Amino acid sequence: MVLASYFSFATSQCNSSVPSLSWYPPGNTSVNDLSSAIGSSGVYGFIYNSSTDPPGVKYGTYNWCNMPHVRPQEYLKVPDEYQLEYVEVIHRHHKRTPYASNTFPKEGYPWNCDDESLYYHASFVPDNQSAQSYWQVSTSPNNPFVPPGFQGSCQFPQITSGGLSDSRQHGADLFAVYSSLLGFLPADYDAASVAFRVTNNQITSQVASQVIPGMYPSLSTSLILLHIQPATIDSLEPTYPCPSATSLLASYATGSPSPAWTRHLNLSAPLFSSLDSISGVSPTNPDWHKSADHYYDNLSARQCHDKPLPCSLNDTKNCVTQPQADAIYRLGLYEYAFTYRAAPLSLSYSVARYGVFIAELAANLRAAATGNSTVRYRHNVAHDGSISPLLSILQLEDMVWPGMGAEVVFELYGRRGDGCKYVRVLWGGRVLRSSHPGLGEMNMLPLGVLMAYFDGLVGREAEKVIAACGG
Repeated sequence: MVLASYFSFATSQCNSSVPSLSWYPPGNTSVNDLSSAIGSSGVYGFIYNSSTDPPGVKYGTYNWCNMPHVRPQEYLKVPDEYQLEYVEVIHRHHKRTPYASNTFPKEGYPWNCDDESLYYHASFVPDNQSAQSYWQVSTSPNNPFVPPGFQGSCQFPQITSGGLSDSRQHGADLFAVYSSLLGFLPADYDAASVAFRVTNNQITSQVASQVIPGMYPSLSTSLILLHIQPATIDSLEPTYPCPSATSLLASYATGSPSPAWTRHLNLSAPLFSSLDSISGVSPTNPDWHKSADHYYDNLSARQCHDKPLPCSLNDTKNCVTQPQADAIYRLGLYEYAFTYRAAPLSLSYSVARYGVFIAELAANLRAAATGNSTVRYRHNVAHDGSISPLLSILQLEDMVWPGMGAEVVFELYGRRGDGCKYVRVLWGGRVLRSSHPGLGEMNMLPLGVLMAYFDGLVGREAEKVIAACGG
């Protein structure tokens, strides 16, 4: 109670402004411009075919296969008067095979993952001993049934060997900043000060298993705790029940009959028809035609792993062209920019859909600000469906579809001399710029301002989310 009282007093002295809880439109960009999405060529200089940026391309360029993140080469240190006190990282998993639901009924070539092992084992406490058992897909010649989609030894989805490599480098880059450069993280792993969290989707654990030894190489064969929440109420993925959020999304975005949504689908109908003729997907299949999502995942996963674009099984000369793939990528980017920022209802949707995590983040920042927690660094491995509503709530000025490894970092600082607390938010390794005039460039934003914004939207302990979800 004493610490909480001090925090309330200190933040009121440092900054008493309460930001508006209104939605503010994003900036006008090619990504959220429908005419660009439909009528332009290429994908705005974005990268879709490698985790490594081409020579001459500046780091920080949008790379769907491996998004830019905090690393020492570009990291900007703050003035010496500020002292780092807490860091919370949330990023999307790294590159993977497509989801099974996003594969064609029959694929023209296999996809094998013989260059990695997916471990599934359990052990007794306290001896923590078990066989290091792992899965590998195999097909029996005596099983007459053939699964749809890609044949081969992969799971759909699973993090590929390239994604595992990107994950390890991601961890190494974060450690190079927060330990080697800043001296903030301990040189040796300390479970009391460093925590990792994942969702119930196994691909996030696969990423964490490489991020951790990227940060602490000595842990490559160690048992490390990954925090998860129950699968039906997880706030990180998220999976907690929120019927009103589902209804709200369906009223203006994917599956909506609203002209604001259907216009881009109607304009791109010839593109979908051409892709259907190649893929074998039925033109009446609603999941493949209510958004660009399924074709986007299928094609981008291939290209990120240097696999050829697909051809028709009935006419091998009828293949998806690069301009067609680019058109799908532009549509997908447009859809995410619309769903999470350009649509006026996007803020209300995201608050309901992701408000619980926002309340948890606020509680973590408060605990760190008051010295009421030993944890100095939290690392969350999540999904595009996690990063997108987070960016929506922060009202990112230039919204995109968060690609593989897309990262948001919250840094909490104290300033010597005045006892005030400040937050810097990094998106892709750079200071995040919000369209909200009270947030703006989120560089040394008074903590009290951010807490007032979060509390106003979701309430302490997410009390407002219950009402927003129709509870």
